[in-house]
Amino acid sequence: MSLRGAFKLIHRSNFGIMCSVSPASRGCVKIAASHTRHCSSESEDISRYPVPNKKNLPFDIVELMEEVEQKGGFLPNVFKVLAHRPDEFRAFFSYYNALMNKESGGLSKADRELIVVATSAHNHCLYCVVSHSALHRIYSKKPLLADQVAVNYRVADLTAREKAMLDFALTVCRSETITEEHFRTLEAHGFDREDIWDISAIAAFFALSNRMAHLTDMRPNTEFYNMGRVPRDKAKASDGQVKGE
Repeated sequence: MSLRGAFKLIHRSNFGIMCSVSPASRGCVKIAASHTRHCSSESEDISRYPVPNKKNLPFDIVELMEEVEQKGGFLPNVFKVLAHRPDEFRAFFSYYNALMNKESGGLSKADRELIVVATSAHNHCLYCVVSHSALHRIYSKKPLLADQVAVNYRVADLTAREKAMLDFALTVCRSETITEEHFRTLEAHGFDREDIWDISAIAAFFALSNRMAHLTDMRPNTEFYNMGRVPRDKAKASDGQVKGE
């Protein structure tokens, strides 16, 4: 099966990339059991588990990695680390896509990334805070807000709606009891019950992601740290290139 029939890639400017795996990828060819995985030279830097050599990975995963790297300029380390278990890689990105790339509902892409930043900060996940702060900066065009939320969302420059959203996301993150009062509060800020499901599911899914990042000691790519902080023309000018070229 071609990757184009199984994967959807969303490319957002030269700064950021997001990708996802559809359920169709369940039918992709699997690696033979006799194949041995070899660690790449980056294993010690980005994961405490072996990072597979591309030549020993299923074709659909390799195709995705190469397309992401070509279009985004680098391959986020989460792809390399989770490729240690190809079936779980596919399942992870399939659910990621369903939650983070959906076009319906009342949550914007910036809202979704802000939930990830706030809950990942609570869970002390370096990888997810750094990478999803970068994506929030790109989607929101607000270079400071994700940093504020990562430190203490209660004093960040949030709207009342965003504050209510993150209050609830952290309630889910901390596994506290959910009551009808939570629903009434969110509905007063314009969220419907499907939006509330989305907030909860994102907080819950990234609790898994955060814990796997802790397990593997997953390290963020250095590229994430500066993404979306400076407008593109200013960034070029600071590198000694002609502004606006």
